[in-house]
Amino acid sequence: MGKNRFQQCAKAALISVLVLIFVGAIVRVTGAGMGCPDWPTCWGCWVPPTKVEDVQFEKLDVAKFQKKAERLGRDPQSITIESLRAEFNPRHVWTEFINRLFSLPVGLFALLTFVLSFFKQREIPLVFWASFSALILVLVNAWMGARVVYSGLAPGVLTIHMALAFLLIIVQSYVVWRSAHVPKQLVFRDDGMRVRLQRCLWVLFLVIIAEGIMGTQVRELTDSLSKHLSVPRDQWGVTLEHSWLYLLHRSFSWVILGVTGYAWWISRQYRQGAMTLSEKLVIGIVLAQMCLGVVMSQIHIYGVVQILHVGLAAILISANFFWILSLNQVSSARNSG
Repeated sequence: MGKNRFQQCAKAALISVLVLIFVGAIVRVTGAGMGCPDWPTCWGCWVPPTKVEDVQFEKLDVAKFQKKAERLGRDPQSITIESLRAEFNPRHVWTEFINRLFSLPVGLFALLTFVLSFFKQREIPLVFWASFSALILVLVNAWMGARVVYSGLAPGVLTIHMALAFLLIIVQSYVVWRSAHVPKQLVFRDDGMRVRLQRCLWVLFLVIIAEGIMGTQVRELTDSLSKHLSVPRDQWGVTLEHSWLYLLHRSFSWVILGVTGYAWWISRQYRQGAMTLSEKLVIGIVLAQMCLGVVMSQIHIYGVVQILHVGLAAILISANFFWILSLNQVSSARNSG
């Protein structure tokens, strides 16, 4: 494929997912998650209206909205054309619709990567199967996106949605790394320390995943404070101090910092060559996340800080996994996958 167009496509697929997570975080922070109350259309339209006068309320399936309200514990009879008209918010509508538009490249690049992986099937079988797995994950998470809408942003559904996104990032990161003409491999003066660093990074990887899932659940707590308890944003921090989940999530950040520091020390002492991009990203993002965490816990839970916190967590998962993969020995097994 000359310039390794397959890997370029795989990189585009990975980047599109990372960008979508940033956009999804904007939707959550702005409260626009229900801007489009139906799916796959938005207020009954493929291109949503910009003002309430353009919505054809008489064509909406009000019964479907009533069933969703009943699942959320609301009186279904309270859902009428008039109530739907009052809930219409053009800013939320278009924020959520743009989020859906950003999901299109994710599906297209995942499909294209899978199609191109047929040319890699004999050379690297695992790349083919990983590309296939990524496509399945994209489809499943698209279906989960619909469940998020139909459930009215139910907490458990949102956590599963994010966990599947993390898994997709991991699979796509592997495809990008393994499909290179020469996969990145770090050289160590002591092979025993290479193995130790890899184990250390696996511990870091698992802690980051756990921290990410807890972070999603903490985000659900803030949603509840905002929507159901009407707690002002400037009081979220004080209220969260009474949650063991929040306190555990905050404490885990120090574990991540400590393990990252130890991994960096091993790499500096026993590895040959300059720092790689994945190493720089892991160390830089961990430090940035610590600073963002301090801002949210000690100053204020700003919306932009929340967005950066979520988006950088996704990049951190990918960078950490690339670092782990670069410690693998693949030179003698290029054709076996």
